[in-house]
Amino acid sequence: MAREMEFYIDGNWVAPSRPKTFDVINPATESMVATIAMGAAQDVDRAVEAAKRAFPSYSRTSREERLGYLSRLLELYDEGSDEIAALMSLEMGVASSFSRGAQIALGRAHLATAIDVLKRFVFTEQRGETLLTREPIGVCGLITPWNWPMNQLVVKVAPALAAGCTMVVKPSEYSPLSSLRFAEMVHAAGVPAGVFNLVNGDGVEVGDAISRHPDVDMVSITGSTRAGVAVAKSAADTIKRVHQELGGKSANIIFDDENFDRNVALGVKASYLNCGQSCSAPTRMLVPHELMERAARIAAETANAVSVGSPDAEQTELGPVVNAAQYQHIQRLIEIGVAEGAALAAGGPGRPEGLERGYFVRPTVFSHVSPGMTVAREEIFGPVLSIIGYGDEDEAVCIANDSVYGLAAYVQSSDLVQARRVAAQLRVGNVYINQASWDPEAPFGGFKQSGNGREHGEFGLGDFLELKAMAGYGIEAAA
Repeated sequence: MAREMEFYIDGNWVAPSRPKTFDVINPATESMVATIAMGAAQDVDRAVEAAKRAFPSYSRTSREERLGYLSRLLELYDEGSDEIAALMSLEMGVASSFSRGAQIALGRAHLATAIDVLKRFVFTEQRGETLLTREPIGVCGLITPWNWPMNQLVVKVAPALAAGCTMVVKPSEYSPLSSLRFAEMVHAAGVPAGVFNLVNGDGVEVGDAISRHPDVDMVSITGSTRAGVAVAKSAADTIKRVHQELGGKSANIIFDDENFDRNVALGVKASYLNCGQSCSAPTRMLVPHELMERAARIAAETANAVSVGSPDAEQTELGPVVNAAQYQHIQRLIEIGVAEGAALAAGGPGRPEGLERGYFVRPTVFSHVSPGMTVAREEIFGPVLSIIGYGDEDEAVCIANDSVYGLAAYVQSSDLVQARRVAAQLRVGNVYINQASWDPEAPFGGFKQSGNGREHGEFGLGDFLELKAMAGYGIEAAA
C-alpha cells in the first residue's frame, strides 16, 4: 500500500491540508508499521463538499445500478480478503485465524446481506390516497472503531450505498490500514466520484468536524459511550440524525442444569473473543451462589488453556490488545478488582509468561464478584471475566439489568420456557439463547447508554432513509 499519507476525496487520492501525522504501532511488537496523514477540518470540508455534490445524482440511481456497485465490491472484497486480514492483524493485533475466520467473514456477510436486502426492499408503497416513499437521508458521516475494522466499516458503508446516500468515512487512527485498502476497492468497484470519501484523523478534530458540519445529514458512530456523547453534543446544533452503537457490559445468565459445565467453559471463550475487545462480549457471568466454586474452577481451567501469543502463529487464540493506553486501562481495572476483594481465579496483572514485549494481557477470571464492584460495572474491553452469584431467577434478571449499558445479554438454560421468560425481561437490544448463531439480518443495537438506532439487514438500511408521505397522490386532478 502507498496511500497512508493521502485521503480519498471525490474519486481521487489527495494530499492532506497540513503535514500532521500519526504512527501506527503493531501491538504485538510495539514497533511502528506505518505513518498516516491526520486530517483537519479543512479536509472534512473538502470531503463533505464532494459528497454533497455527488448526492443529487447518486440518490437517483436505480436499484439495479446500486446492486451493481455492491456486487462488484463484494467480488473485490473476496479477492482481497487475505490481504485485509493480514492488515488487521498488523494494525490491531488480532490473531490471524480470528482475523480470517471472523473479522473478514462478518464483513463479507454484511455486504452479501446488504445486496439481498436491497433486492427485495420496499422503497415505495401506497396506502389509500397517500404514497409513502423511503428516500436516502443525504450526506452521512461514518465514524468507525478499531476493534472490528472491516465489520464496522462495511456495516455502515454497505447500507449507505444501498440507500443512495453519499458519505465521509473516518476510520480509527489505530486501525486505518485495512480501511485504506477498502477505499481502493470502492474505487475499483466503480462507485461514482464523491459518493465515498475517506479522511483519516482523530475524534477530537476530524470526528468533531464531521459531527458539526451543517451539510452532513446523519452521523453513524460505533465507539465508546464517551465518544457517542461527544458526537451527539457536536451534532445537536444542526439537528442531524445521530446513530450510535456504543459500549456494553453484557450479562451471561447460566442456570443449573446438565449443561452447566459446558456453558461456563463456552462463556469464558465467548468473553475472550477478539481478545475481549467487543462491545457485546459476555463479560459478566451470572451463576447460582451454590455453584460459584464449581464455575470458578471450570472458568480458570478454560482461561489457563487459552493460547496467547504472536498473531501470526496458527495456534494463537489471543493476540495483544490494541495499544499501550488500552493495556494500561485493563491492568488498572484488574488491580482494582483485586483491591476491591474479587477472587482472582485465573490470570491477573502483567503479561503472560514468556511474553516480554507487546500489549499482551493474561486471560483473567474473577470469581465471587459482587454486582457493585468496579469490574462488574465498567467496560474493561479486554480478556477479563467477572463471575457474579445470584439466588434465584428474579435476582439474576435484576443483576443483569442493573447496568448503564443495554447492548446484549445471554441466557443458558435447558428449559426453553425459562430461557424465553428471562430473555423477555432483559433490557437490552439483543439476547442470545443457548449459544444461538449470529444472524446478519437480525437488528443490532442497544438500550440505555449502549446507543440508539439499529444496524444489520433491513433495519440497518432503514436507518439511512427518510420517510416521506405524499397525501392525495392517488386522487385524480379535477377536470
